[in-house]
Amino acid sequence: MNEPANTVSKDAPPTGTQTLLRGLGVVQAVASGARDLKEIARIIGTTRSTTHRLVSCLVEERYLRVLPQVGYLLGPKLIELGFQAREEVPLAMLARPYLDELSVLTGDTVHLAIREGDEVLYLHKNPGRNGPEMRSRVGHRMPLARTGIGKALIIDCTQEEWLRLYEVSRPVDGKSALWPQHPEQSWEQFLQRMRDYLAGGYAFDLEDNEPSIRCVAAPVRDAGNAIVAGISIASTVPYMPLGKMAELIPLIKQAAARLSAELGSKA
Repeated sequence: MNEPANTVSKDAPPTGTQTLLRGLGVVQAVASGARDLKEIARIIGTTRSTTHRLVSCLVEERYLRVLPQVGYLLGPKLIELGFQAREEVPLAMLARPYLDELSVLTGDTVHLAIREGDEVLYLHKNPGRNGPEMRSRVGHRMPLARTGIGKALIIDCTQEEWLRLYEVSRPVDGKSALWPQHPEQSWEQFLQRMRDYLAGGYAFDLEDNEPSIRCVAAPVRDAGNAIVAGISIASTVPYMPLGKMAELIPLIKQAAARLSAELGSKA
């Protein structure tokens, strides 16, 4: 039986932009779970023969792979390009528009940081317009368990890791060298806060690291949903009352989510 004329035309070897878009459609279909030619053809709206040609080309160029009893999967070329794309744009450069936006909206100091061992490493700082200049700087390191951004970086860790980081961050004599009069959090207090932060997807610094400094922070995730960075909004107590901190939670979480999306996160 002859196919209808419009189907024959649709099945003709596509060229130019149409070919490119159909090829990308195949990749998207496989990424969404299509595993055989019939399902891919249904999703992208092409006949089986056209779909077969497109898929065969993508397999040959390693953008797709085919496994027995499984079907079509994304190929190694996409993995290579994904890593290359991530490495070509430094995290601080990618984050800059979101950090600048937070600065404009809040007037407070905005940080970007990553985890290095048991410490926070600051990669970027937008100084605030509110209050005195904060002592943090690019390249500065602080204990993970004592800063808001550090707590955001370890929010997914196990309770055992939280305890270890809590212990290594404690002053030897039980008093902070920066603030000797500041009462140290007990492990039970720290644990309850971390559980609350995990449930809420954010973290606070309530003068835990130095006097009069508070911040709201959130984790940044990659395509594998792993935490790769943190961002924070910080200021002194007069400019960062508890009510304002609560209001900043949705803002910092939204900025972190947008930056995470740039890194491939679908969370």
